[in-house]
Amino acid sequence: MPATDSDGPVADPEAQRRHPLLFKAVTRRRQPRLRRTDITVTDEAAVKRAVKAASLGNAMEWFDFGIYAYLAVTLGHVFFPSGNDTVQLLSSFATFAVAFLVRPLGGMVFGPMGDRLGRKKVLALTMILMAVGTFAIGLIPSYASIGFWAPVLLILFRMLQGFSTGGEYGGASTFIAEYAPDRRRGYFGSFLEFGTLAGYVAAAGLVTALTTWLGSDTMEAWGWRVPFLVAGPLGLVGLYLRLRLDETPAFQKLESDSARASDAADAVETSTKGDLAKIFRQQWPTLILCIALVGAYNITDYMLLSYMPTYLSDELGYSETHGLLILLLVMVLLMLVITQVGRLSDRFGRKPLLMAGMLGFFFLSLPAFLLIGQGGIPAITAGVVMLGLSLVCLLGTMSAALPALFPTDVRYGSLSVGYNLSASLFGGTTPLVITALIGATGSNLMPAYYAMGAALVGVIAVACMKETARQPLEGSPPSVETPEEAAEIVMARAPEPRF
Repeated sequence: MPATDSDGPVADPEAQRRHPLLFKAVTRRRQPRLRRTDITVTDEAAVKRAVKAASLGNAMEWFDFGIYAYLAVTLGHVFFPSGNDTVQLLSSFATFAVAFLVRPLGGMVFGPMGDRLGRKKVLALTMILMAVGTFAIGLIPSYASIGFWAPVLLILFRMLQGFSTGGEYGGASTFIAEYAPDRRRGYFGSFLEFGTLAGYVAAAGLVTALTTWLGSDTMEAWGWRVPFLVAGPLGLVGLYLRLRLDETPAFQKLESDSARASDAADAVETSTKGDLAKIFRQQWPTLILCIALVGAYNITDYMLLSYMPTYLSDELGYSETHGLLILLLVMVLLMLVITQVGRLSDRFGRKPLLMAGMLGFFFLSLPAFLLIGQGGIPAITAGVVMLGLSLVCLLGTMSAALPALFPTDVRYGSLSVGYNLSASLFGGTTPLVITALIGATGSNLMPAYYAMGAALVGVIAVACMKETARQPLEGSPPSVETPEEAAEIVMARAPEPRF
């Protein structure tokens, strides 16, 4: 049986020596020479519009999720029967986790749909569903008013949020990655997570301001509704921005190539079921790598940005306002440096930055939580900053690294499936698991141990991934900023003249 590589059978050296012209022709057929027209020259204004629209949608997603996390104690009192405070908190976090259980379903529906119909249309649809789900939560009567139906409705609309989010991150990161030039994909991709932090800051700032202004009793009576109701108008703004965008250059190129394909392609199954089968059959090794990377990233992300205020108030006895103010300060600091991390990943590569973040969590989580446990604003702030600087290495790099794992024709679907399976298993369950571990062991250091375990998995995953910085996305032509850069690439890849 002849040897094979990714392009097919490999002939033996003797045959290649006997028929050199034939084998050169075959090689050219398999790997056609790059032409100037194959290269995408990006329009910087269009790239910035795409980044703004995608990042705003991501900011809204995390604004919605941040609100729920920061109001977890209050929502436990409003929507669940009175009794044990820990049981109420666990019930509230279980409802938080419910949204993540349906995220893979959303990813399996919206991801392949985005690969077939286009990134823009699906991202507009996910924005509408997220806004509706969040706005509706703000209208639900309390447990005291309608009893059992209050938590049922809360769970229903949380599931709608989770379903829509299943198509959000994979689509938004794909959208930016396919618009950005190859040499600056890390920089532009970092704005997606800038949106994440902006959403969290807006949620934490609004909840802190309302709690300070209204007081705990009024917040529990009706003040908690205000942040959820704000999501409606925000969703309309995001929808307007997304509908004004053009489709990504990479998808347009893929679509035009498909249009020129032979009629035999009409018989290929294009249902969601068929698309999913293709993803799991062809991309399963990369899916496993994606799940490991995202799992490590999400556990550390949700531990710090969602769970930390609850940890400070419930486990260490600080007021909710103090915890949110400290986290606000740290998140603003991360927002100031995150785009610079993106620039560094373009210069030095994705792997060094991701490895620095994973090793930071592995070695610094325990010292950070020991500092936090000592109490006092300086010690708590120092501990949270240590964790935050580790996290920003992941935040500023991951949104450029993950889309580059998959080829263009299945990128949205594969990333949505892998990301949301991992987020469901590890991300949304993080507050619930940590609260349960602390309750079972009585140790306030359980968040540190949990983060260290996640980081160890992340270190292995980063070691296994290939470097993709400054390279074209798989299945797409090179993407550059200027015609001169395109000409340089063509010249660099042209064969040496023979005399």
